[in-house]
Amino acid sequence: MGAIDRILEGAIDMHCHSGPSPFPRRLDHVEAAKMAEQAGMRAIVVKSHHHSTVMDVRAMAPLLGGCKVQVFGGIALNPQVGGLNPAAVDMALKMGGKVVWFPTMSSKRHVEHVRSHPDLKFPKASVALERTEPIDIRTPDGELRPEVHVILRLIKEAGAVVSGGHMSPDEITLLMEAAREAGITRLLVSHPEYVIEATEEQVVRYADLGANIEHCLCMYDDESEFHHWDVHVLKQWIDLVGAERTSLGSDLGQANNPYPLDSFRKMLSKLHDIGVREPDLRRMVRDNPARLLGLS
Repeated sequence: MGAIDRILEGAIDMHCHSGPSPFPRRLDHVEAAKMAEQAGMRAIVVKSHHHSTVMDVRAMAPLLGGCKVQVFGGIALNPQVGGLNPAAVDMALKMGGKVVWFPTMSSKRHVEHVRSHPDLKFPKASVALERTEPIDIRTPDGELRPEVHVILRLIKEAGAVVSGGHMSPDEITLLMEAAREAGITRLLVSHPEYVIEATEEQVVRYADLGANIEHCLCMYDDESEFHHWDVHVLKQWIDLVGAERTSLGSDLGQANNPYPLDSFRKMLSKLHDIGVREPDLRRMVRDNPARLLGLS
């Protein structure tokens, strides 16, 4: 067994964009799970910007029978689920959801970024969806909205993961501080270098608050439509807070992009080639995601 095969054994992809989704997808959740199984991976977390994937996973359970990969869902707090909607979060978590992503494509940061980057190849819906307004987690005086605290309580009670979504660096800081104060120990900040555009100092702050910093392979895989940087930049981000506070997710599954597993193989190999040690790669794709998901 080679190094990459060893690293992938028991690995977890916490950022899989398989379908169904209003955004065109290359594979569905069942296909993603069975592909991950081929590599001996342990689990995947399937994500949609538009709906809770928890019920997807339950509905597909008969098709996942015998598959050794665990499939988990979650909910992204965008307008299609009512935004900062405690009732939707409550149901998603009580039905087995593992991750609550605060506003992603509906955050003010994401909306402003798309507006100022017309060449950004963010997916377009294949159906005509109603236009929505950006969601701010703060009141006009800068405090967190009351619903945020209710949602954090629900996350704490469920032992789930709170993610900063695509919000601005300052909003993510407020959220992570409040989550930590609420006693939540499973904190996640995804691709702080993409859309969010956090500084190195802000990323260190998130890690110091206890957040795991997730970097997404689709931004570094040169076959991806979202490719922005080469692997050396990814290594710099890993070195910034250390492998013990970093994880790697694919953020893949979109039509016209590489399969998640193919990108894992490619990018882990590239990281290994430029000096990232095998134990550190294993920590970022296996141990840290397992801790976040509460897997022994």
